[in-house]
Amino acid sequence: MRYLVTGGAGFIGSNFVRFLYAQGGNVAVRVLDKMTYSANLANLKEFANRQDYEFIKGDICDATVVKKAMQGVDVVVNFAAEVSVDRSIDDPQSFLKTDIVGVYTLLQEARNHPNLKRFIQISTDEVYGHILEGSFHEASELKPRNPYAASKLGGERLAYSFFETYGTPVVITRASNNYGPYAYPEKVIPLFITNLIDGKQVPVFGQGKQVRDWLYVEDHCRAIHLLVEKGINGEVYNVGGSQECENIELTRNLLTALGKDESSIRYVQDRPGHDMRYSLDSSKLHKLGWTPACDLVQGLSKTVDWYVKNELWWRPLKEKLDPRYSKGFWGDTKKEA
Repeated sequence: MRYLVTGGAGFIGSNFVRFLYAQGGNVAVRVLDKMTYSANLANLKEFANRQDYEFIKGDICDATVVKKAMQGVDVVVNFAAEVSVDRSIDDPQSFLKTDIVGVYTLLQEARNHPNLKRFIQISTDEVYGHILEGSFHEASELKPRNPYAASKLGGERLAYSFFETYGTPVVITRASNNYGPYAYPEKVIPLFITNLIDGKQVPVFGQGKQVRDWLYVEDHCRAIHLLVEKGINGEVYNVGGSQECENIELTRNLLTALGKDESSIRYVQDRPGHDMRYSLDSSKLHKLGWTPACDLVQGLSKTVDWYVKNELWWRPLKEKLDPRYSKGFWGDTKKEA
């Protein structure tokens, strides 16, 4: 099976490449990545000398590059995206370009490949907005509440339209918050871990009562791989970790894991339009035989251990990080109520 993995030098994309090769068998992987701030070739260095691996530096908005990258592949998995809610609030236009125009460019080229077996469009649970009780299922109303979520919704609905209009073999996933090795250190879990390793405080929005459902990245990779084989074209599948917890609870778990107390917490002004709770009903995917294998306690332990042991990977990235992400994106310290 020949895969094109766009955004493959990023967090989830590089973990998916690693997952594919770990399965053994006859697989070849071509990665297409623009190499923006969150991409890192160090994530893929172990594959650089493989005969069944190829890396192309390029933008999914560039039709010429996309045409080259898609030659001879059986499956496209599109991870390429602008993904930071905070950054989307600051600069929404770049999100619209990558998450919508880029998806369009890939889909247009896919039309030239009638033997393409699958086009997996990676979306997010944030397209639903937030939910205070119960869980979202795939037919729930879509009400994105920030530019990032809106751009992802635009891309996935465009992908669905190509299925309906042109028969493109599209499958869409909406996953909950991923965590694990190789996550860029502006993301909350690696940001907090690396801050705590350095003896710094961690910024918690508001009172940290927002609820997130956490999905270990390898479980997400297993779900995508299963959908390549068993997914139904034109369908959407929720991929939830079934590991909900408040942000403050997550923070306290990390404090405990790294031997810190609550003096390491810095409460900061809440993000505008901050979604209060995400929760996914993944029973549709469960019926295909998938369930998350890693619970949050186990997953956080593995993740903390990886960052402790891989300082040479994250420290150069952390030094380049916009200081707003370590100090609290929205401003001044806020006292706990």
